[in-house]
Amino acid sequence: MIVNSIEDFHHQLTEYLAHVSGASVVIESATPLAGGASRDSWALTVTLNGERQKLVLRKDFPTQMSDSALTRAQEFHLMDAAYKSGVKVARMRWLCEDPAVLGLPFFLMDYVEGVSIGRKVIQEPGLADAREVLPEQMAEQLAIIHRMNPVYHLDFLPRARHGFSPHQEAMTSTYEVLDSLGIKSPAFEFTLRWAERHIPLESPLTFVHGDFRIGNLLVDQNGLAAVIDWEFSHIGDPQEEIGYLCMRDWRFGNDQQHVGGLCQRERFILAYEGYSGRKVDRSVVDWWEIMGNIRWGVICMAQAERHLSGRDPSVELASLGRRSAEMQLEALRLIEKVGI
Repeated sequence: MIVNSIEDFHHQLTEYLAHVSGASVVIESATPLAGGASRDSWALTVTLNGERQKLVLRKDFPTQMSDSALTRAQEFHLMDAAYKSGVKVARMRWLCEDPAVLGLPFFLMDYVEGVSIGRKVIQEPGLADAREVLPEQMAEQLAIIHRMNPVYHLDFLPRARHGFSPHQEAMTSTYEVLDSLGIKSPAFEFTLRWAERHIPLESPLTFVHGDFRIGNLLVDQNGLAAVIDWEFSHIGDPQEEIGYLCMRDWRFGNDQQHVGGLCQRERFILAYEGYSGRKVDRSVVDWWEIMGNIRWGVICMAQAERHLSGRDPSVELASLGRRSAEMQLEALRLIEKVGI
């Protein structure tokens, strides 16, 4: 089924919801949600048997950011497990893997009120009180996430290939993406060589969200309302999350505050250590921050290729390509700071 119009979308979704809910269905509104380059998300207002409900629909695009990303079915089951583990995440409702409905797999979950656009989270005056408490709230949620047990029905979670540490996997998979794109970059080659020479010792593995940052959190006036975008979850080094969270690109202009534009790194690490009972190696966090910039720079180029190839035309995807140079410069700057 190819959905050619909003009328088709409403019709197909109405029939699907009536089938899975057993209720009479009226879709009052369906509005695309901004800010997602990886998935197509819609805010819905739906009446089921006369009861108005707000839902979010999350659907695949024709192409995807990474072959390692979870499918919608996997993300659905993972988020359901997170909800049951006490993570602040939306309650999952329905999963549809039948492309005859909307053309591509999708799922529906409860709508959670909050702001996810990073620049608004960091700069909006009405969220000033939220910013004061966000670092500790984020540290607490990350500790809960890292305690999640990847039980039998989550055995689909990616992990490093046999004989590789998470650090080796990160470098190797980045080289593979560069090769697939045919990119020869002195900056990427230098920074990846540095990462190889300074590779950390292996550490205990946990469940890892994989994209935990400002921009993937819903924030309201009380702080953190929900953790979103779980498609890059995997088994790995929990310190990866802290290094990734510290990347300059997730500070949204408030660069003097190392962690997401909110606070200095040590404040966040101490809070995380308190909630998790886990000691954090600051030098390993440094390594993951550098590696995070390298990988994000490569991903930006892969995103642009989705547009340039004509497979998924998008101004947003095209614009990401130019960001790669910023990530390369940041990785080089950080290497200069920690020492070559």
